[in-house]
Amino acid sequence: MSYERFNAKNTAMLLIDHQVGTINWMHSAPHDEVKRNTLALAKAAKAAGMKVVLTSSMEDQPQGPLFPELEEIFPEEFAARIKRAGIVDAFDDPNFKAAIENTGKKKLIMAGLLTEVCVVYPALNATNEGYEVQVVADASGSATPASDSYALDRLRQANINVVSTVQILSEMVDNWAEGAGPKIMPVLGELYAELS
Repeated sequence: MSYERFNAKNTAMLLIDHQVGTINWMHSAPHDEVKRNTLALAKAAKAAGMKVVLTSSMEDQPQGPLFPELEEIFPEEFAARIKRAGIVDAFDDPNFKAAIENTGKKKLIMAGLLTEVCVVYPALNATNEGYEVQVVADASGSATPASDSYALDRLRQANINVVSTVQILSEMVDNWAEGAGPKIMPVLGELYAELS
């Protein structure tokens, strides 16, 4: 069976609970690294014209609002974000599930905070419903390195691919010289520049 790459034609990106307060509960990786990777995903999706669904949980609580940069990148998607009132598994929220279904895509790229809570359950749930899911580990994070490792192991055991930001950006491109390639290349260049 041949592998079909994830790209803007067949994939939607789900950014789950990347909130200014929630990131403070994440200690499995440096905050600036996870935020930088999250914003690189967002910029690449925007550049490629990929469908994006944003969701947040209890914005009026310590979790706070989504990263303000996401509103700058996706003003329409930000305005239409699914504001959950406490549902742990975002896929259980009928509005979030409907937003995914409305993209018409059966391949999903997911990242979120925290991996062990806000990513694991929707990834498992979506997989059970026939979606093909890739989780971007370095644009996600958990309370501790150990808990992040356990969460990622659980995803792998369910045959969910765990990938890096650079890996998924490269998969979104068929050719760096045409199509989505020249649009995503500046995002990748900016990411590498910030790492140096």
